[in-house]
Amino acid sequence: MPRDDKISVLPAPHKALSTDRAYDILNFAIDSTAAGRHVALCTLVEIRGGSSRPIGAHMAVSEDGRYCGYVSGGCTEAAIAAEALQAMRSGHDRFVMLGEGSPFFDIVLPCGGGITVSIHLLKAVEPLCSVNRLVDNRQCASLRYMPGPRQLSLEPEVTTTGWDDDVFVTCYRPKVRMIFSGRSLEVETTARIAEGAGYDVILPDGASSSHIDPSLIDADTAVALLQHDLDQEIPLLEAALAASPFYIGALGSSRTHHRRVEGLRQRGHLEEAIGRIKAPIGVFAKAKDAQSLALSVIADIAASRQAHVARNESIPARP
Repeated sequence: MPRDDKISVLPAPHKALSTDRAYDILNFAIDSTAAGRHVALCTLVEIRGGSSRPIGAHMAVSEDGRYCGYVSGGCTEAAIAAEALQAMRSGHDRFVMLGEGSPFFDIVLPCGGGITVSIHLLKAVEPLCSVNRLVDNRQCASLRYMPGPRQLSLEPEVTTTGWDDDVFVTCYRPKVRMIFSGRSLEVETTARIAEGAGYDVILPDGASSSHIDPSLIDADTAVALLQHDLDQEIPLLEAALAASPFYIGALGSSRTHHRRVEGLRQRGHLEEAIGRIKAPIGVFAKAKDAQSLALSVIADIAASRQAHVARNESIPARP
């Protein structure tokens, strides 16, 4: 029987956009489905040894060969996309192993480990839409993937990324919000670099640049006080201490911070609350120019964010 090339030849995988943000990857899947194309959602569900991406990392692959997202450092994504296209042809979900323990001997991960990726053929995108709506509203959400019935469902409650018996759960958090106070070159530079890195940045209004709606400070918020006047930072600092941001940092020397602490004690703040303030702010001391201070502050916040997530999300292995 002559071969029908229109049926047998799959499109070559090609990257549609570079992003590792789950929100953008889910949106790509939603938009591709709305355009009438079949889509596969690929998820990193197992790590053997080292990995350049966290468990739960995503890719989305459209039937026209376009894909976005990362489940490794960029060395396996085209292969995963090709597997997703094969899965679309067969009409069945599948798991793909790469690196250590994989049948693909010609694909070796630079980290020397191995990964397993689930490939789920989306039947409906409403669970993805619901996740992004919740994240837009500064709420956490989870997707539960059941390989047996090949189903994906929304789990609004905060859970842990990883295997829950025979169900894989992927958790999503709102974008990190950074609130910077001050009217200085340091604030302008830090805010500009943070926005370029994709963070949600807020600069308080008001003459002191330190008055803010307390509802804007949530568990996915970092507050950085870059004032040169202790009195001006008080409104935002007290709002941060009354809330639950994952990071509070303040500019100034150790001597300045001692004065800050004494002032907070006099205002009735407890030692436990005061101890949440990172001062001097940043990952390296005595930054003398705006660019160095900005990088020091943002790196400190990023490191604190990773530690905060790690404390709250242990990753169970597959049973």
